[in-house]
Formats: sequence, C-alpha cells, structure tokens
Amino acid sequence: MKNFADEKLIDNYLKGDEKSLEILIQRYLKPIYSFVYRYVGDEEAEDLTQEVFLKMWRNLKNFKREKNFKTWLFTIAKNTCFDFLRKKKKFSTLDLKNCFYLADSNALPEEIFDGKILKEKIDEALEKLSFKARKVLNLYYNEELTFREIAEISGEPINTIKSRYQRAISKLKKLISDF
Repeated sequence: MKNFADEKLIDNYLKGDEKSLEILIQRYLKPIYSFVYRYVGDEEAEDLTQEVFLKMWRNLKNFKREKNFKTWLFTIAKNTCFDFLRKKKKFSTLDLKNCFYLADSNALPEEIFDGKILKEKIDEALEKLSFKARKVLNLYYNEELTFREIAEISGEPINTIKSRYQRAISKLKKLISDF
C-alpha cells in the first residue's frame, strides 16, 4: 500500500481506510517539517507541522482531484507559516546552506578545507539574495519541487519562477567569483 499514488490513498481514506491517511502523513511528514523549519526555526516547527497536517485532514474531502496533492499540501504549509510569521511580526530568512553543502566522506583534509571555504562563500552570497530568490532556490534544491509546483505554491507564473531562479543562480555565481 505504500506505493499507492497520493490520490488513491486519499480515495481510500475517504472510503474509511484510516491506514491510508497514516501512509500519506508518513510520506510527507519529513518534507513538510523540513519546509516549515526553514521558515520558522526549531522552536515552532513541530507545532506548525502538526497544524499543517490538521488542516490537511480537515480539508481532505475538499481536495480537487485535478490538483497535485504535494503542491496542495506545501501550499497549506506555506500559508500556515506565513500566518504564523505575520502574527509574530517577524520573517526569518530561509536556510539554504544544505542545498550547496559539499560532503564527501573520501575527501582529503585540504579538499575538506577548500569545501568549507566554498560553503562559507556560498552562505555569504545567499544572504545577499532577495527573500524571493532564496525561497525559489530552497523549494527547488531542498524540497525538490519542480518549477511548476513552485509556481503553484507561490501563486506566480511559472516563467516568473524560472527567471527568478536563473537570476539567483547567475547572481550567486558572480558573488562567489567576487570573493
């Protein structure tokens, strides 16, 4: 049953199969937690992740089959984070450090040192990008979403997302080469 498509699991759950809901939650628990964590940090991530799945559960019967479930769920997560941050009157930056992390267990000490320096340069360069650019990079690299899924979640045209991604990558390359 773990290989069932999301839509099949939803249908099974709506017909009374509780196990299907458990599988669906297990499938997305880590990605949603990771996504929420990048927005709000460690202290609030667990509670907000629970809130995301509660909202999913409450609205599952209204899920439109022509939509992509993953995109729908990440949109709920994004909106839940934004609502929380609006209430707290703060907006944290995304942590994109992991998407460029160079971890090679067979690397020589000088390669590790060079990798750490490059990682530090990338981290500094990422801080100089706009929030929207970091968000696109985060969703693309860390959450492994497609440009179409990012566009749906962001509520922006796919070409806007693609051009924002291209500009962010170009600017990162320039910033890193300037160091």
